[in-house]
Amino acid sequence: MTEEVINQPPPLTGGNAWRGDPLLIQLAERFSDPVRKELDGLGRFVLTQEAQDLARLANVETPKLRTHDRQGRRIDLVEFHPAYHALLRRSVAIGLHSSVWENGDTEIGRRHQVRAARFYLTAELETGHLCPITMTSASLAALMGNPKLFREWAPRVTTRKYDQSQKPPVEKTGLTLGMGMTEKQGGTDVRANLTKAERAGSSGFYRLTGHKWFMSAPMSDAFLVLGQAPEGLSCFLVPRILGDGTGNGFRFQRLKDKLGNRSNASSEVEFENAIAEMVGEPGEGIKTIMDMVTLTRLDCAIASSAIMRAGLAEAVNHARHRQVFGTPLIDQPIMQRVLADMALDVAAATALSFRLARSFDEAASDRGEAAFARAMTPVVKYWVCKLAPALLYEAMECLGGNGYVEEGPLARYYREAPVNAIWEGSGNVMALDVLRVLGRAPALFEDVLSGIDRDLGANGRGTISVLRAAMQVASTDEGSARILTEQLALSAAAAELRRLGAGRIADAFVETRLAGQWRTTYGMIDSRHDARMIIDTLYPPTN
Repeated sequence: MTEEVINQPPPLTGGNAWRGDPLLIQLAERFSDPVRKELDGLGRFVLTQEAQDLARLANVETPKLRTHDRQGRRIDLVEFHPAYHALLRRSVAIGLHSSVWENGDTEIGRRHQVRAARFYLTAELETGHLCPITMTSASLAALMGNPKLFREWAPRVTTRKYDQSQKPPVEKTGLTLGMGMTEKQGGTDVRANLTKAERAGSSGFYRLTGHKWFMSAPMSDAFLVLGQAPEGLSCFLVPRILGDGTGNGFRFQRLKDKLGNRSNASSEVEFENAIAEMVGEPGEGIKTIMDMVTLTRLDCAIASSAIMRAGLAEAVNHARHRQVFGTPLIDQPIMQRVLADMALDVAAATALSFRLARSFDEAASDRGEAAFARAMTPVVKYWVCKLAPALLYEAMECLGGNGYVEEGPLARYYREAPVNAIWEGSGNVMALDVLRVLGRAPALFEDVLSGIDRDLGANGRGTISVLRAAMQVASTDEGSARILTEQLALSAAAAELRRLGAGRIADAFVETRLAGQWRTTYGMIDSRHDARMIIDTLYPPTN
């Protein structure tokens, strides 16, 4: 009798993460048929038991650092479980690291949005292995600052072949790129970097000596690294293995014991006369990496939206199948309110993240989209990534003790949740970036406000006045930057839900977020909004 399992929900496997997500299907309705067919296959894969086991194993069997071989030779290798390599192999094969740089006919005009959909579905499965994927894709933007290096490296990066072998880059079938920016004494303040870059004769190469406090995916084939050149802080491309097969002065000190993101190694490293080539102009290192940073921030938002979606899907699945006092948990009014309230935030975060991806696609031909991409990237990254920890905790609480144990995925999602808010610019950095744009190019925000006003329609008339007032305050009060940033995010998310025709879901978000009271927990929507409709629309029952 004690071994009979009753009143436990079935695992959320065997379905299709693409077909079960009406909002994602709507966001992709203008994609080509081949792309939609591919997304259907990817959605089916991420909910297979095989894929779920790969995600679990990659995080349980964490990376191991081997500094020396058995004879005492320095090797500086990080070993990963085969599950990690399997995940990376599949993500490389579908072009998550390269597709925005390719010329495929099926994605013309929507490369960032199509990649965002693939990235979103994959992040619902496992996000740690996506760190090298993100860095590889984004690093190509920085490499464009050196046309010679871009011509040499881009064709090898965009092969859609994953090659984990320890060989010189010229001998490999596919490459990944990483980055090393932060140091012990500086963190976000990269201008305080101490790594030195000295000219190596008249060859145009440099030698780097110094350290990096966080360098993730340390088995990447080359890294973009900031160092102090004679002309000032500059950006360099540093291969890990030289053409003759010898190491390039990388000395890994240890791997970080991180809260989450455990499948992905993050290292402390010292450089000893590492050979490097400059990317971009001398002394313009920060300017050189900014295009790269912009792309990584988009990925942070997409991944956070996806983790929230996956976590809430677990909570809804549990509530539909769990009986409490003889009634399905999802039929309890207070649980409905909690789940519906969470669903509004997940839908808004997803819509806003894809809105940002659309602006990347259309920036070259549309002034308003270019303004949105520049002004709103830090806004979107700030708000979406900060939603994730609190929302995933609430999803975990919906399962009670079943959500708190490591056997299920929610514990991993929760540990993963803070990373995107911290990496690639923490909350204050994002808010200050918003103020920087406001101070230097206020006209960009005029274009953004015009678009928000248009998409919100009559119901959002007072919103623009509130945003203008917040901008006025922030122009003289730096400490109010977070207030402005969050108001911009909420307004833009509401506008995008309206533009998508989300009906009563958009209404509920507008009334509870733009016109609601200050709140710190979920479950605060009232009976005017149909909570069950919101849940069933965004998370359709499968049986």
